[in-house]
Order: sequence, then structure tokens, then C-alpha cells
Amino acid sequence: MKPTKNQLFKRQITLSEIGEVGQQKLQNASVLVVGCGGLGSPVAVYLASSGVGKIHLVDFDTVDITNLHRQVFYSLEDVNQPKAKVLSEFIKKRAPFTEVSFTNNPITKENVFELIENIDIVVDGTDSLPTKYLLNDACVIKNKPLVYGSLYKFDGYVATFNVLQKDGNYSANLRDAFPEMATDIPNCEEAGTLNAVVGMIATQQVNEVLKLITGIGKPLINELLIYNSLQNTQLKMKLKPRFLKDKIAKIFKVQTYFDIVCATQNPDWQISAKELKQILSHRVQSRNIEIIAVLNDLKLPFDVNKTIHINKFDADKIEVDYDKTYIMVCQRGLNSYKATEKMKKKYPGLKVLNLTGGISNYK
Repeated sequence: MKPTKNQLFKRQITLSEIGEVGQQKLQNASVLVVGCGGLGSPVAVYLASSGVGKIHLVDFDTVDITNLHRQVFYSLEDVNQPKAKVLSEFIKKRAPFTEVSFTNNPITKENVFELIENIDIVVDGTDSLPTKYLLNDACVIKNKPLVYGSLYKFDGYVATFNVLQKDGNYSANLRDAFPEMATDIPNCEEAGTLNAVVGMIATQQVNEVLKLITGIGKPLINELLIYNSLQNTQLKMKLKPRFLKDKIAKIFKVQTYFDIVCATQNPDWQISAKELKQILSHRVQSRNIEIIAVLNDLKLPFDVNKTIHINKFDADKIEVDYDKTYIMVCQRGLNSYKATEKMKKKYPGLKVLNLTGGISNYK
């Protein structure tokens, strides 16, 4: 079937505020969606379904079974496949007037300017604080509007940053809301999240993008919307532009925006699921290992010696036995790698290994 634009977007064009003119603005627009998870995947699908002409997806990750409860545009058949590629193929099947492309690598300080250069709006669909600040700072430097979304348990946050105002100045950005990057905020893997609030914040982001492109309504400019799904309440935090381009450009020069999740893990510090299974199947060998889980309430297929949440993991407080091998485990092998690094830094001669891919890969 080859529908026409009038057929596909009839209900939207019917809105007098959109009409043919607004629909053409959407067709002419280009959007970069960074992160294809709980926020980014619905954002991309809804924007394509609205008729946005060009969408570029950025995500280095693959689909995990634990993603499916909130990342509803992936299926069981997509597990272990690259998110950006799978999402791109999904969009192509239902949005014939959208040109969709993807980058299957993390966004970094080295490639961020290239990725945002030829687009109109950037959407932050990540759960990485370093990446959020990287996107914010790069958008300020390159004068690109950024639609921000973030989650914490039952709360969601939305804002539209760095929009050109009538007086020639730009609106507030992320650093005007949170000047310093927090180091102790857990992501959704560590803290958990409710799928309903994920969908709500994603569609709020879509709403912001559509308003920016078509010029209708009042975007969340110079304010941060905070929504609580348990109480069904929301408030808006007023923001004032204080971190201007010159100041942020200086920060950008010295900030690394390093995120361990996106980093390459040391192969010498890894143990595969197959290797661990072999060790656990031999009673003598299994006595020589100490398994530490670094997330609470994991559904573990084997016993662990202790559980120390990554937020409370202190290598100085762990009494070690150099005759043993310490194996760090979590859901996907990311937080356990952080723990492995901490142990190796404190005890360089100790044998410490990370379960590659975590419990999700232990089949």
C-alpha cells in the first residue's frame, strides 16, 4: 500500500493550527534522537508518524529482555539486536515519508558536533548523565534547541532548552537547572522505573518537538516540568539563563563527559557465562571463587557470597583473600564492571572478574 500524505496525516492536517502549512514544516524538519530506549524509541516512532521528514537515531546498545517492559516498540525476536537498527527498520515500515538513518555507536565529545551539525532539533532520550551534559553543552555551543527528558523511579522531567528568543538571546539550558553533574544518581537499571511514566515523558518530549517545528502553543522554555506519576501531580520550575555560551565553551574544553557504560571494557577482567558455569559445576573450583552481586533483588541462577549495591560499594571495606577469584555480577554487566574497576584499583594483584553481559547473558 502506498498512501498519500493527505491520507496518512489527515487527522493532523484537520487541526486548524497545523493544516497543510504546519504539515509541510514537519516534512521539512530534521531531528536527532539520541538514545533508542524507553524515551528515545517512542519519541522516534511518534515523530515519524507525525510526518517529520528526517530522523537520525543514535544508540550503541542492543535490545535486552529487561528493556521490553517499557521499550514497547521492540519484541522478543529483537533481543540481542542493535536498538538503532531495529528501530530504524520499524519506522521504515510505517512512515514512508520519513527518511530515517542511524548510528550504532555512542555519542561522544569527538563526534557530537558532526552528529548535530545538519539537524534542526536534538532530543535527549538517554539515561546517562554525562551524555545529557554533553548534548546540552554541544547544543549551546552550536545554537541547537534540545528537548530534554529524564526519569527517576516514579518521576519524570521535561524541558526545552536553548531556544532562540525574540530578543536574540537563547533560553535556559540544562546547567541553569542543574549546574553540576551529580555523581550519585542511579539510572533506571539501578533505581527501577514504572513503564507508564516512561511513556508519558516520551510523549511530552514529542509534544515539545512538534510545537517547536510548527510554531504553535507554548513550549517548556525557561522552565522544567516535573511530573510525579504516583500522585499525578506536576510542577514547573522556573529557570533563568545564567550559563551562557562562552562559559559553557570553557567547560566543554576541559570536561571529558566520560561514561563507563559507553566505554570499552578491559577483556582481561572478564569471565563469560560459559566459563562461570564450568567453575560452578566443579565443587573444588567453586570453593576458590567469591561472587558479589552489586544490585539488589537480582533474580540469580546461582548463589552469591554477598550483595553490595553499587551505590554503596567501597573496596576499602572488603576483606580480600588473594587465594580467591572475585567475580562481580549485575543485570547487564555494567555496574559490575564499575565494581571490578574499583577492586582492581584498590587491589591490583587480586584476581577480579566481571561477568560479561551480566545475568541477562547467563542462559
